[in-house]
Amino acid sequence: MKVQIWLFNQSETRFEGKIIGFDEYMNLVLDDCEEINLTKNNRVYLGRILLKGDNLALIRPKDVN
Repeated sequence: MKVQIWLFNQSETRFEGKIIGFDEYMNLVLDDCEEINLTKNNRVYLGRILLKGDNLALIRPKDVN
């Protein structure tokens, strides 16, 4: 299942990808990740990334259209 992640204090940037791992600090490993910039309305494919848990504001399922 793909999720969308909102970042703390960065309302214009979102990440979408599949969670393939996490730890007790909520550090996430995302696969097939894309960075979404809402102000520029563009997407950048990142692949597999590690996102530190202290940057997370919200994790939600990606809307299926």
